[in-house]
Amino acid sequence: MFCFQCEQTAGGKGCTKVGVCGKQPEVADKQDQLTCALVGLARAAQGKTPDEATGGLVMKALFATLTNVNFDAVRIDEFKSQVEAAKAKLGGAADLDWETLWQGDQDVVSLRSTLLLGLRGMAAYARHAWLLGKKDDEVTAWLYKGLRAVGEDHSVEEWLGLLMEFGQVNLKCLALLDEANTSAYGHPVPVKVPTSVEKGPFIVITGHDLYDLKQLLEQTEGKGINIYTHGEMLPAHGYPELKKYPHLKGNFGTAWQNQQKEFDGIPAPVLYTTNCLMPPRASYADRLFTTDAVGYPGLIHISGENGTKDFTPVINKALELGGWQEDRTFTGINGGTELMTGFARNTVLGVAEKVIEAVNAGAIKHFFLVGGCDGAKMGRNYYTDFVKKTPKDTVVLTLACGKYRFNDLNTGEIGGLPRIMDMGQCNDAYSAVQVAVALAGAFNCGVNNLPLTLVISWYEQKAVAILLTLLSLGIKNIYLGPTLPAFISPNVLNALVEQFNIKPISTPDADLKAILG
Repeated sequence: MFCFQCEQTAGGKGCTKVGVCGKQPEVADKQDQLTCALVGLARAAQGKTPDEATGGLVMKALFATLTNVNFDAVRIDEFKSQVEAAKAKLGGAADLDWETLWQGDQDVVSLRSTLLLGLRGMAAYARHAWLLGKKDDEVTAWLYKGLRAVGEDHSVEEWLGLLMEFGQVNLKCLALLDEANTSAYGHPVPVKVPTSVEKGPFIVITGHDLYDLKQLLEQTEGKGINIYTHGEMLPAHGYPELKKYPHLKGNFGTAWQNQQKEFDGIPAPVLYTTNCLMPPRASYADRLFTTDAVGYPGLIHISGENGTKDFTPVINKALELGGWQEDRTFTGINGGTELMTGFARNTVLGVAEKVIEAVNAGAIKHFFLVGGCDGAKMGRNYYTDFVKKTPKDTVVLTLACGKYRFNDLNTGEIGGLPRIMDMGQCNDAYSAVQVAVALAGAFNCGVNNLPLTLVISWYEQKAVAILLTLLSLGIKNIYLGPTLPAFISPNVLNALVEQFNIKPISTPDADLKAILG
């Protein structure tokens, strides 16, 4: 096997024996074969108009190749069979030679891999929107175009052009997902979320898919079962159409990489709607359920037609296990017992005048967007320390699971606004972009001239997609860590540094001094 698509990859170079994530060589090879079959499907689709079901299949199959999503060789084979059948309906075409997927000139492999990994991230976003009935022909068409490009020869300049074009299309995809979520569930509002768990039966739901949560809430209503979010599902509490359910009680646990400890012996089922799934321990494997693109050998999978699902097996398991006998209080990594979320674009832009006044009065000197993916590698405490050290006259915007490093901190307020504002999931990056654009408009300057610094932690492919979108918007001076991607070659890195001044993180003190002077 060879896999270097995530931040934790072995030796910072690539997993060749077994994935650090727990992915076995057989599964890694089958995912590569699935990827190459998708390239073949994209080739067969050129000049034709595939039906919507085929576009949905491309999204779901690409989603299954993301880190920590699908560890099940049987399910990957099923995806490949479906892709081959769809390709045959379009007249057929040759698959990409999977043995050469990661081989060739170092810089070409780097650029090709960056595009492919970005496509995987965008497919996940497009899948969420697609399940809510929101589709964009340009986004779907670019999935086909990008897959074809992965199997073609291009100059370095052409690859860079494709990456910037992809970034712009991914922005449209993020806007589509934003529209899908807000039209279905309303615009998020600020809300305080407890980290305690009440006695009695409960279900933990993790991942990103709000539609799965909505269905689970509907199916558990009046059954004496409480629902707790985990990981990237935390921002669900801010959506009016989800928070109206009184049995949506709070958030259990912290970031995804702590699940093996936090789920150990839990007297409740856990439903995985998307990544991030880690190989489960025996103490709780019998109570894990997967759905949609997620899979793991031996776990019960909940399937459904076009996203509509029956979660009865999960509900029955919750009633069987019964939960804890008494209320329990849990804390974040910094000891906090309450989390805030719901500061999406509608909320932040709703108080834009107040923010602008605070900037003009000198009450707010700088904005930081500290967010992205969390992970288990050493060095992630940088983000906790960075936020702790930010001056009291600065605001920290955050999104994605990287916030679990500091979202239970009480850093105070500025003019009635909390200094830490959680804008949502990685899926909600569109909110951050819109806020930055609105502030730039208010101050009559470019985004790069704002008192705004992006301090990004990356882990997997959705972070790659978002980074390419930010670069396509011309955003510069991004601090990126905790380590640089293994798939970025030295020459490609130099090109990105030269054009966008991307900076590897160093230490919180040194970086804050460089940013604030």
